[in-house]
Amino acid sequence: MNRRAVALCGAAAVVAGLVTAIPAGASADSATAPRTTLSADQAKLTWKKCGTTSYPTLQCASLKVPLDHTNPGAERITLALSRVPHTAKKSQGPLLVNPGGPGGSGLTLAGFVASTLPKAVASQYDVIGFDPRGVGASKPAPNCRPGHFTPVRPDSLPTTPALEKANLDRVKAFAKACGTKYGKLLPYLDTVSAVQDMDAIRHALGAKKINYFGYSYGTYLGAVYAKLHPDRVRRMVLDSIVDPTGVWYEDNLAQDYAFNDRHRAFMAWVAKHNATYKLGTDPEKIEAKWYAMRAALAKKPADKTVGASELEDTFVPGGYYNGYWPYLAEAFAAFVNDKNDDPLVEAYENFGAVDPAGDNSYSIYTSVQCRDASWPRDWEQWREDNWEVYEKAPFMTWSNAWYNAPCAFWPTDSLEPVDVSNDSVPPVLLFQATNDAATPYEGGVMVHHLLGDSSLVVEQGGGNHGVTLSGNACLDKHLATYLADGRVPRSGGEVDAVCKPLPDPSPLSKKASGSSRGATLHGLLGFRG
Repeated sequence: MNRRAVALCGAAAVVAGLVTAIPAGASADSATAPRTTLSADQAKLTWKKCGTTSYPTLQCASLKVPLDHTNPGAERITLALSRVPHTAKKSQGPLLVNPGGPGGSGLTLAGFVASTLPKAVASQYDVIGFDPRGVGASKPAPNCRPGHFTPVRPDSLPTTPALEKANLDRVKAFAKACGTKYGKLLPYLDTVSAVQDMDAIRHALGAKKINYFGYSYGTYLGAVYAKLHPDRVRRMVLDSIVDPTGVWYEDNLAQDYAFNDRHRAFMAWVAKHNATYKLGTDPEKIEAKWYAMRAALAKKPADKTVGASELEDTFVPGGYYNGYWPYLAEAFAAFVNDKNDDPLVEAYENFGAVDPAGDNSYSIYTSVQCRDASWPRDWEQWREDNWEVYEKAPFMTWSNAWYNAPCAFWPTDSLEPVDVSNDSVPPVLLFQATNDAATPYEGGVMVHHLLGDSSLVVEQGGGNHGVTLSGNACLDKHLATYLADGRVPRSGGEVDAVCKPLPDPSPLSKKASGSSRGATLHGLLGFRG
């Protein structure tokens, strides 16, 4: 679930030291949740100005933490932190923010959250961003195989043995490169270790408790923190919620169905605006034209850059955020109606191409997800499961399979997922759109049941991923109220509050959608995450 929708056996063997995790059913007080131990030099934070044009008050610092939190006296790594300090006379403490991933950088998100929340609320918090271990400006920052997504990749659809072999060789090479280059690091790249880093940040900030605001994968990070340290949570907001009972193989299969539905919603939107795009008024026929475009690009990539796999990379972001639909529809229409592939290549460069930071992001994505939980190590199961899903949901199934396939050959063993069920944590505020593709609605409902005193706010009919601070006043009112004084809506039913979604964009709203809060947020959250 990270940016760029492109994600035991035969890989290099690595001696994997076990990182202690909470197994399913364990309590947060067990020995599997080590208390944070930092030396004086580790705990000292020196903040320096690092403001940008958009976020001029941003400050930065670094924090050394143990590579292995069960052995705090051994090797240390460095976390990169950011901060927008509180300006109100009375502070409500630190508000840690995370954009998801795994692999997403949170440094700039601190500036966005601080500037987008109502001033009266934001001024009461030290908004703290951080690059989780291994990510971005934190060190070390692994890059297993630079250029892994260089175009033109093999067609993701393995319709022939040769195509399947080409894709398998590619993912095996990635897993092997990770093991060869970072064998000593991989056993410590996982969610529980990142959670213990969060507690080290809390300790370094001198706070007894933290407030937390996480999107996407960041919701799982928050839920695991609450499980390990319920007494150290003051307030917690989870937006676009990972189903913790499916990490990570089952969650990715569930994504395939949801993204297919969202892609079809895009087709219906194009049909509605036939006057602009001239692709027809029947969504199914328009969808057929899209798959015909895919087949054509598989034979002859546009500008020797955009083949079938790159086309999927380009259009998957539309499943995260409908503000991209006008751009994607324009590129689609130009290819079909005018035989002009320039807009498609431009769209790929804007939405699909992995930038240098994306190489690191993907390396952490795979490292964490492959380590966090068990994945099938028998490729036959992957083949069977994904062809079965593909029959009903062809849009992203095989692209998603190859994106995650290194986990079938990962050079470390896997931990047990964390049972995040929790009746000890203070009220947690949950936000979920009913048609979210990246984290389907069922995940929000599941976490609402698992966190006993939580409150669920639903964007009924919404399909975007990451719904707060993106322009929906109803959602943001609930968010601001909770952060201001801790109040959550209560209905006594399964859903505590319902908000209407923002309207879909108009075909002429490309400039507006590209500059909106929603576009800014989704640029920070990235994709698959």
